[in-house]
Amino acid sequence: MTFASFALDQRIQTGVERAGYTVPTPIQTQAIPPLLAGRDILGLAQTGTGKTAAFVLPILQKLLTLNTPKHGPVKVLVLAPTRELALQIHENFETLGQDTGISSVAVFGGVSQHPQVKKLRQSTVVVACPGRLLDLMNQGLAKLDHVDTLVLDEADRMLDMGFAPDIRRIVSRLRGSRQTMLFSATMPKEIRTLTREYLHNAVEVQAGTSEPVAAISHALYPVPAHLKTELLEALLRTTAHETMLIFTRTKHRAKSLARKLETKGWAATFLQGNMSQNRRQEAMAGFRNGKYTIMVATDIASRGIDCERISHVVNFDMPDTVESYTHRIGRTGRACRSGQALSLVTREDDDQIRAVERSIGRGIDRKQLPEFDYTLPGRTDTDARPRRFAPRRTFGQNRYT
Repeated sequence: MTFASFALDQRIQTGVERAGYTVPTPIQTQAIPPLLAGRDILGLAQTGTGKTAAFVLPILQKLLTLNTPKHGPVKVLVLAPTRELALQIHENFETLGQDTGISSVAVFGGVSQHPQVKKLRQSTVVVACPGRLLDLMNQGLAKLDHVDTLVLDEADRMLDMGFAPDIRRIVSRLRGSRQTMLFSATMPKEIRTLTREYLHNAVEVQAGTSEPVAAISHALYPVPAHLKTELLEALLRTTAHETMLIFTRTKHRAKSLARKLETKGWAATFLQGNMSQNRRQEAMAGFRNGKYTIMVATDIASRGIDCERISHVVNFDMPDTVESYTHRIGRTGRACRSGQALSLVTREDDDQIRAVERSIGRGIDRKQLPEFDYTLPGRTDTDARPRRFAPRRTFGQNRYT
């Protein structure tokens, strides 16, 4: 099958060719035909499977078929959890729809609302983070009376981040008759609840599973907490990597670790929630174009980073849920490429490790670096050998910092 099989408008097909798409991915093959037919859809897919184009292309086709005005009013609303993902989706609409003339705007917080409000009045497609959009709606600055297509992208992440009340308030103000698309990497019971509320006679499509993708290899590196940074530096020196994404639990650690790596000569940057939008975009652009080969980030970056060159994901701090682990490591192993997920684990991480192992259906190799000194101060002799650590707590709720 090729994209020509979908019989898309030639202006859209030109955008497909410009983007370099040749053969549709599994999620595109399954999702595009029912969406072109006007069906609601529940799409389950790992990150990096091409799901953004799976809904962007049918939406563009629908707008052209209905001869929709190209500069407003708003007919399409896409909700996304993070600024990075909202910008990525907006860029997909611009790239694939460049020859259609259909206008799109990305709406998110952290920047002045005035340019976004001005563009809102002239756009047919709005890609928004729930918080900023609801704020504009409450001010009477976002008019969504004519929306007849709704997309909830990365719905599980939006729920994890506490956006459920905002989503419900936004959707309650939309017209009842619309086409709705919900995409998620995982399927907790809360997502099933949303599908019952918002989808009607929906087609369910799935590409892969909600477990970590098969193209990624996993390894654990047991280490005392006070030696994590030293072990990470040793891994950087001994591991051939193209680009590396390193996750920490806190904003402060992401920033301080990136700066420490930078002082040691690595091209490192960081991404966390307190950064200005301009700084975030500069960091993302530098990571994509190769200026930085290492990015240290909090979970804010576990979705929305679209960079095929990421060869390794490192969990400097283990996440609190299997879903977060899946989302993090989904940044590598993209576009049919292999990737590696390396986790630095301490005695407190045993519950998380066991849950991840159950999810992937096998144990994960414990590794040591032969050249690394595990006898540095603060350790006992027995601490030097890798082992399964004592349990500390059950797998709890995510902490997005």
